[in-house]
Order: sequence, then structure tokens, then C-alpha cells
Amino acid sequence: MTKMNRETVVTEALDLLDEVGLEAVSTRRLAKRLGVEQPSLYYHFRTKKDLLAAMAHAAMAPHAGAQLPSPEDDWREWFLENSRSLRRTLLLRRDGARLHAGSTPIGDLDRIRHKMAFLVTSGVPENDAQMAMLAAGRYTVGCVLEEQADAAPGGDEGLPADVPVIDHESAFEAGLTLILKGMEQCVEGADGAA
Repeated sequence: MTKMNRETVVTEALDLLDEVGLEAVSTRRLAKRLGVEQPSLYYHFRTKKDLLAAMAHAAMAPHAGAQLPSPEDDWREWFLENSRSLRRTLLLRRDGARLHAGSTPIGDLDRIRHKMAFLVTSGVPENDAQMAMLAAGRYTVGCVLEEQADAAPGGDEGLPADVPVIDHESAFEAGLTLILKGMEQCVEGADGAA
């Protein structure tokens, strides 16, 4: 039997996710993996939703630990790298985007505030910075959802032979560039109005 604490449960749950996918993750399966009775999991997590939230938070650790922007950073380069970091992190776990979608970044609020302040200080109007960060985050999650769905067994079946295979990274970069161009226009508009 594995010594069980909150961290162990989350680690084993993420390993289970990688093995079987989000649809097949269950508290029953996790308890069996840990060598415990299912009710003992509720000592650490009152509901499966609580467990999934903890899994999402732990899965995002690489992105959450990325260096925050500093005043001398170019906001454009930082914005692109921040979105790339999110994408890389979501791709580390099977169904990582599905696990993350809809999660609440409660523990990351100070980091989010820092990122927003950086963009605003760099000249991006506050409302535009908020909408751009939201759009980039949702765009990234959506791109990874599609990429992970294509990577799943049978994910690309049924496509006609003349339909090109999508290069997910190139498509992601193209869309991200369009979001950045929109931000640049907002900054130019704000500079012109000043």
C-alpha cells in the first residue's frame, strides 16, 4: 500500500490520467491503484471535482513556475512566450487541455496580476490587456484540445485523402501572431489618442 497524502493522491491521479485518459479516471480506479478503499480518498478530497481541480493545479506547475516578466522585457516577446509556455504545459499530460479547461486559477492570482501590470505598464490599454490574455489563454486551450484529440487513437480517421494533415504548432503560431497583431493595433490606437 502506498503511503497516502494529498500530494501522493494527486501524483498517482495524474499518472492514471496519462495512462487511461480523463474519461476513464475514476475514484474507484485511483483507489485501486493506491491500494486503498475508495472512501479513504474522501479524507483528502471531498469530491471528484476537488480532486480534478487539484490535478489541474498540479499539472500547470511548469507554466506556473515560469519566470514572470520584468520591466525591461519586450511585451510582445513575453506575450508570445507566455502562450507557448501554456501550450507546452498542457501538452505534457494526456488530456491536459481538457483537465485544465474550466479550472479556476485561485493560487495564481498574484502571478496573473503581475502579468497584467506588466502589459499595462508596457503600454497595452488595461481592458485590451485583459481581453488579450483571456483570448490567448482560451485560444491556446482550444488549440491543444484539437491537437490532443487528433493524437488520440482514431483521432484523424475519416478524413478524405486530399485533406492536408495539420501542423499543430505552425497553426498555433499563426493564430497567436494574429492575436499579437490585434494587441499592437490597440497600443498604436492608444498612443495616437494620447
